[in-house]
Amino acid sequence: MKKGRKRFSLFLSVLLLTSSFYFFSTETAFVQAAPEKANPSSKAFDQKVIARVDSERIYKDIHYLSETIGPRVTGTKQEKQAVEFIKKRLKSYGYKVETQEFSIPDQMIGNLTAGGKQIDINIPAGSAATAKEGLIAELYDAKLGSPEDFTAEASGKIALISRGEFTFQEKVANAVAAGAAGVLIYDNSDQPAPLNPSIGGETTIPVGGISKASGLSLLKDFALQGKTVTFTVEKLGSATSHNIIATRAPNKGSNHDIVHVSAHMDSVPFAPGANDNASGTSVALELARILKSYPIDKELRFVFVGAEEIGLVGSEYYVSQLSQDEINRSIANFNMDMVGTDWDKATAIFMNAVDGKANIVSDTALATAKRIGTPSELILYQRGSSDHVSFHDAGIPAINFIRREPGTANLEPYYHTPQDTIEHISKERLQEAGELVGASVYSLIRK
Repeated sequence: MKKGRKRFSLFLSVLLLTSSFYFFSTETAFVQAAPEKANPSSKAFDQKVIARVDSERIYKDIHYLSETIGPRVTGTKQEKQAVEFIKKRLKSYGYKVETQEFSIPDQMIGNLTAGGKQIDINIPAGSAATAKEGLIAELYDAKLGSPEDFTAEASGKIALISRGEFTFQEKVANAVAAGAAGVLIYDNSDQPAPLNPSIGGETTIPVGGISKASGLSLLKDFALQGKTVTFTVEKLGSATSHNIIATRAPNKGSNHDIVHVSAHMDSVPFAPGANDNASGTSVALELARILKSYPIDKELRFVFVGAEEIGLVGSEYYVSQLSQDEINRSIANFNMDMVGTDWDKATAIFMNAVDGKANIVSDTALATAKRIGTPSELILYQRGSSDHVSFHDAGIPAINFIRREPGTANLEPYYHTPQDTIEHISKERLQEAGELVGASVYSLIRK
């Protein structure tokens, strides 16, 4: 799930129909769902989906993606491993499977070892690379990294700098001017993930961001002891990522309406990405299994995208490759991102819409939730920050399904951290997401 700018809207709907749903959020108030016509057969069709959703199967796929493969950073071999795993599964279900390869911006990856121990580190865009064997040097305590914090002793050493008071760019520039061989900037707040500094352009020395705990440990045990560390930075030039599209069309006719079900496969560095977003990916795989053979009268596409975490690059590429005819025939995008957290405060399923307005996806989900008795509150909310944005921008009605805390709209505390692991996944919530989205999709595509 990529962070993005919140957009705000506030409106009130008048209660006219007793069969309508109303939900409240701090940024989108009281959304009315379209009334559902009484149709006893709808529940029978729902059962064809929800009776087959298997949370154990979903959980096992999350475990494989997050624990066996691990962090699936865009452009890395781990992301490609996830691609091959998903492709093989979809082909076994009989779908027509297509892979799209697309270029991504150059990525910087790094490694920091001290006393034989590896330390989590983020490398900002603009950092210089090191030799293959890495930079082996002593650390220099540069405090906040002001010009006054450097002496002649900094020359040839790796400057260890605390976040705070002025920009990362200034800190790095001061270190370069002092003759430092590299820079490590550590956080000034107790966040579990390593700092991700933005240095505003190219520099001539390697730069990395680490956590506060790592910085203080290095200061005490290495900088003050005159011990060396090994700092390696590699540039992944000409890197690519991939999308996977699994398509199933009705047996007869052509030019059918298209329903897209999407989820991103990649994760951020050091995060195993169990919830973000092995959860959405694995629920989508389960729905692909369930919907592989039921009679349908619309085209169904499962779209597994890469490079979401670096700016929705994969979904933007997928949509850019659609013809105008395909866009015109596309009636819905169900996007799943972070649907499996066990965080006790994430009691609601948010239906994020870029414009905050109800559409065919949110209306269908609300009607389905009413029929099947979805236990969680559903909240229509104005927000981008995931792959539904790319579909929306092309004029395709799109909703991002994601678990958040009602009122605050907060995400789980494990978001984008090394703690996003399988132990924080709820099988009950996986089941709920699979039933809700699965039954909703089937209600649109069934014959």
